[in-house]
Amino acid sequence: MSNPTVTDIFKRALEMRSKNPSGTYSDLASQLVSEFKGKPFPDTAYLTIPEYDNIVPEEDWTAGLPVTLRGIQNEDWKDVIHGIIISLEQVENYPKQSGREDDPSKNWRNRGRRIAEAEEKVMEKWMPEELMAVAERNTKG
Repeated sequence: MSNPTVTDIFKRALEMRSKNPSGTYSDLASQLVSEFKGKPFPDTAYLTIPEYDNIVPEEDWTAGLPVTLRGIQNEDWKDVIHGIIISLEQVENYPKQSGREDDPSKNWRNRGRRIAEAEEKVMEKWMPEELMAVAERNTKG
């Protein structure tokens, strides 16, 4: 039996969470502990979870990894899963609590629109018409 990786466990937590989004983190942790109890512990060399830099600052989405590492070292599934849940909570809750600029409910802070407008002005000003036509043809197909 191969050892599950921390990434495998995190992805399993995401999968279980998507099936029951209104469930508590405590219930999720209990389910994960019972699922992984008795299995080999993850290798500490692979102490990672998928990157979520596009959603949460790294110090937040990796917040649970020290607890997970302690759990692996002490061979304690409760700590391993607790660390996973900490990171999962950060990934899920940070966008709601931070007022991120790309939050869909905050349309007035849509930087992408402002950047596109500025790019358009620059292109009109600095690219000759013939070159612009070539670029447009190349991007369309």
